[in-house]
Amino acid sequence: MRTITKIAIALAAMLAVACNNRKDEIQPVRGTIEGPLKEERAPQKVQLAMTLPYADRYESILDDQENDVSVWSLVWCNPDIPSEGYGIHIVKNGKTTHFPDIYHGKNPRAEYDAAASHLWLFCGVIEGTGIHVEKPYLFRFDDTGSALTETKIDPFAIQTALCNRLSYSVKGNDITIFDNGKTLFSVTNTITDMGGLDQEDPVWIGEQLSYFLQDGNLYLKLTPGVKFTTGLALMYDDMPELTAPLRLGENGSLQIGDLSVGL
Repeated sequence: MRTITKIAIALAAMLAVACNNRKDEIQPVRGTIEGPLKEERAPQKVQLAMTLPYADRYESILDDQENDVSVWSLVWCNPDIPSEGYGIHIVKNGKTTHFPDIYHGKNPRAEYDAAASHLWLFCGVIEGTGIHVEKPYLFRFDDTGSALTETKIDPFAIQTALCNRLSYSVKGNDITIFDNGKTLFSVTNTITDMGGLDQEDPVWIGEQLSYFLQDGNLYLKLTPGVKFTTGLALMYDDMPELTAPLRLGENGSLQIGDLSVGL
């Protein structure tokens, strides 16, 4: 019995050493989004409501009077009948284009790039406590003012590209994040009531992905999350927000520029 106990203690010690050694190594971050987001057709009630008078059905998310562009998200199909997050109207020069199958979520945003005559729509496709993931849509306009979908960016594609670049190391409570092997930032974990950092996969991305325009250029914002041994939710208390410029190629290719802390 004593021999078995000694062996068990020795194995536990070896396992602890192995885990600590692994934590000191540079490991790839993990992604929370499991695959490309499935695009589904909006419910029939949304299809029917898209051509009905505005009344109180819509919420204005952009009113650019100078360029005669407005964007509206459908909130109610009829009184007490919610749209379940579907339905977008884009109006240019008095011409309305309906997009019933776009899932816009709770707080969609839109920005018009007058220099390029393009419209960006940012939809909250994954939302919850501590979670906000946007899907960008890029529209152009034809000679009649009708909006045409130029491109859309799936969050999983962004996550995949970042997972191929971002890695981390953990030493005690210190977490260092690398971008293509180059140190991006280091932080010290200050959370003490969550049972310590997860031994296997403490650093994740994918729960916080959003976008903004600046000087006509599209930027990505993300915040890595930290997983602990207690609780399922990722924590963001000590992690900084990262930004990077995005470039869309003519063939639809996507390039993520250099990541930096803040802008």
